[in-house]
Amino acid sequence: MAREKSSFNLETCARKNILSLQPYRCARDDYKDDGTNILLDANENAYGPGLALQDDGKLANGATNGHATDEKSLEVDLLGLNRYPDPHQVELKQKLCKLRNTNTHTDKILQPENLFVGVGSDEAIDALFRCFCAPGIDKILTCPPTYGMYAVSAQVNDISVTTVTLDNINNFSLRSNVINAALTQDPSIKLVYICSPGNPTGNLVSKAAVQEILEHPTWNGVVVLDEAYIDFAPDGSSLAEWVLEWPNLVVMQTLSKAFGLAGIRLGAAFTSPGIAALLNNLKAPYNISSPTSALANAAMAPENLKVMRNNRAKILQQRNRLLEELPNIPGIGRFLGGSYANFLLVEVLDGPRDNGGKPNNETALNVYKRLAENRGVVVRFRGKEYGCNGCLRITVGTEAEVDRFLAEIKDVLKALIKGHVDMGENRNQERNEIAANDVVA
Repeated sequence: MAREKSSFNLETCARKNILSLQPYRCARDDYKDDGTNILLDANENAYGPGLALQDDGKLANGATNGHATDEKSLEVDLLGLNRYPDPHQVELKQKLCKLRNTNTHTDKILQPENLFVGVGSDEAIDALFRCFCAPGIDKILTCPPTYGMYAVSAQVNDISVTTVTLDNINNFSLRSNVINAALTQDPSIKLVYICSPGNPTGNLVSKAAVQEILEHPTWNGVVVLDEAYIDFAPDGSSLAEWVLEWPNLVVMQTLSKAFGLAGIRLGAAFTSPGIAALLNNLKAPYNISSPTSALANAAMAPENLKVMRNNRAKILQQRNRLLEELPNIPGIGRFLGGSYANFLLVEVLDGPRDNGGKPNNETALNVYKRLAENRGVVVRFRGKEYGCNGCLRITVGTEAEVDRFLAEIKDVLKALIKGHVDMGENRNQERNEIAANDVVA
């Protein structure tokens, strides 16, 4: 039987801002994990989950390094998966609070009512938009170069983005005075997103700069500090507990980086009880699955925190090694930003530095593509970001991965510098640079 003609028209039915969205591109869209590639592009933890595991990767339940313990490190209630999970996650929130109650920035104590937990930090980013920004009316402010998900979420929510670039002349420092001027001029800006440590810059934002924004005399909005990489910074760097001193401060964190649990998608937002209540009121009722909750709770156990910290120490060791050895390779320029994350931002030059080589996007893109396609080493091209001309962002890998990366990039750059690769072969250079840079990671 022939179907009757429908009056449905997708182009006029769907929201215009959604129709204009470009497909979301993430790190695994371009180069897959085929078991042989070295993935140094998504800032994942190369040493694995921060859980006490056996050598075969199975859970060492009731045992750490082969020694029995009184309390099992992880129990997933498989028989209970027919039931909806805990909608409040109070136990998990209490453990996260305990982790961040250092009394470095306040004498007060974080409590579960200061927390929202969601599906990665991305849920908190989106929830803050829906909580504070009226579509088509309000705005947010970001500080490029920065994490691309803020702009993606803004477009989804039909929110305009005002930008105040970081000061690339002064190590990508936050220009709080310029931000405050923008907030004075435009009261429709409701959220200020600040990344610390920055992505892709890897530097910490000064506490004084954040405070200057929080003390704005007239602005009625929220400062959002994204601390996804904070556990790679020195102890005491997190401002999570500082939310107890400021009613309009939100500090986002995740278990995806230092904890090595990107696969469970667990993020947290520390904030005042009032903001936390709003975020919890608008979330889906059961946004944290039972397996995710069990794994996140387990990650807070002492034996598993020890694993996380041991893995972190190895990453910091390899980070220091890259800082020392990478500049010795002809064609490598300066490190930009800071070294407070599990990645580094480095310039690729069009020739040896001693011969006057300059940062060059074409060279960097060639290195990026040849590492990935010919050598099985995937890094991230960031050359189209503000102040990042000719830059690659390199996730710190294991010792063996760093060995291979250093050898492969040395060979690739040697061939490029000697002219063994046609530097002019990219006829669509600008388009290729934009495509490589647009990955949100």
